[in-house]
Amino acid sequence: MHAAIPYHALEHYLARLHSTPQSGMRVWTDAGGRAQGRYFNSTLTSAFQPIRELGTGRIAGYEGFARSYSESDQGLCVWKLLDHAANDDESVELDRLCRMLHSINFFRQPEADGSDLYLSVHARLLAAVDGNHGAAFRRILELLGLPQERVVLQLPLVPRHQGWLVNYVADNYRRNGFRIAVNVHDAAQGLALLQCTRPETLKLDARAIVQDREAGKLLSECARRGIGVIFKRVENAPMLALLEPLAAGDGHALLAQGFLWDLPQASLAADRRPAAIALPGAGADAGAA
Repeated sequence: MHAAIPYHALEHYLARLHSTPQSGMRVWTDAGGRAQGRYFNSTLTSAFQPIRELGTGRIAGYEGFARSYSESDQGLCVWKLLDHAANDDESVELDRLCRMLHSINFFRQPEADGSDLYLSVHARLLAAVDGNHGAAFRRILELLGLPQERVVLQLPLVPRHQGWLVNYVADNYRRNGFRIAVNVHDAAQGLALLQCTRPETLKLDARAIVQDREAGKLLSECARRGIGVIFKRVENAPMLALLEPLAAGDGHALLAQGFLWDLPQASLAADRRPAAIALPGAGADAGAA
């Protein structure tokens, strides 16, 4: 697929999109076809962390992360550094650039076939509520010939009093054909968002949800509505063991991601995928990788 991507048309499109020419934002590929982007004086590219089914270890999707470019695939996470150096408009451009890079670098790999790509939307973009950002990203994917139906946009954590921002942006993206995942602080916020935002997926911090008395209620409601659940930041086997009662009583497939299984990598090559990661007591070593 990467051979058919019209990079000259993409450069022209970017020139029309961004409002800060001093950023020098451009996109190109290295000799191996890996897309890179230039933003100010930083060269960025993509890394991907699998999202797995609890109990089976089967990969259901990947989340894209921005990294500094490195031939050794050991780039640094630079988003926070760049974000502090940028104003709101520049952060929105960086957000778009990263999602575009991730889309190119993901779908060009044959191992991506059948998997969803989860892409984060920065909190500063939520504040730019006057922009039709869903249409802008949809046009980029159409220009590149990439499958929009396999892209899930992740909305960030926001304070409870700003829930209307999540609803506004989610509605904009949904009207432009995207599926939505929403990060939530806790079960109470998740239950509230199910009523007003109607996301396809909720993302929960595994470190907090295992101590949340309302977790069972949230998972049951997600199962009833057919809403996916992803536990993020699963970092060790004891943490995974704490999720077992939640998964056992939920009634539908739950997903998880974290350093217990995978570090973000540029390549989706099959030899980096463990055969299966099961919950403790499900017949496999939960710490195996």
